[in-house]
Amino acid sequence: MIKVGITGGIGSGKTMVCRIFQELGIPVFYADDEAKKILDKDTDVKKELKRLFGEDIYTKTGINKTRLASIIFNDSATLKQVNEIIHPKVREYFNKWSQEHSDFPYIIEEAAILFESGAFKDMDINIIVSAPEELKIQRIMERDKIDRQSVVDRMKNQMGEREKMKMADLVIVNDGNQMIIPQILEIHKKLKRKSTNG
Repeated sequence: MIKVGITGGIGSGKTMVCRIFQELGIPVFYADDEAKKILDKDTDVKKELKRLFGEDIYTKTGINKTRLASIIFNDSATLKQVNEIIHPKVREYFNKWSQEHSDFPYIIEEAAILFESGAFKDMDINIIVSAPEELKIQRIMERDKIDRQSVVDRMKNQMGEREKMKMADLVIVNDGNQMIIPQILEIHKKLKRKSTNG
């Protein structure tokens, strides 16, 4: 079984790409969704975050997302600290999940910080979904109903696309011009072949 990492900056369309792989019958582990669940439910993580940011970082229903976002999106050192608490837990969950899906030719982990977190080292192949910066900004403004500056601030906390491209094995271009499905089908074929041939 081949482990594939898929990443891309916010607004690149990596989740949409992963949904297409799922349609092809490939299991996808959404690391960011898993991290959100861990934030809300994992007792060790909750204890650590309360110690760092105070009891009010949690509400009755879970993490106080607005407060956490205002802390981490404006301070890369604190963001790194939070990632260091959550990331080992996500790896633990992914390893368990991958064992449960070991009969598939390949599996995918979708993660915004695949390279930043070091998770790419656990993968056999890493793919980046690439899109022009201006298009990414527009997509996020529409999706999250936020202003341009808020998007730009979020982007500052992510590794640049050029840097990620150097570390990736494959690129899927999602620029609104090139058709995305043929690119995915080509990669799907290659990965299935690679899995069969070892």
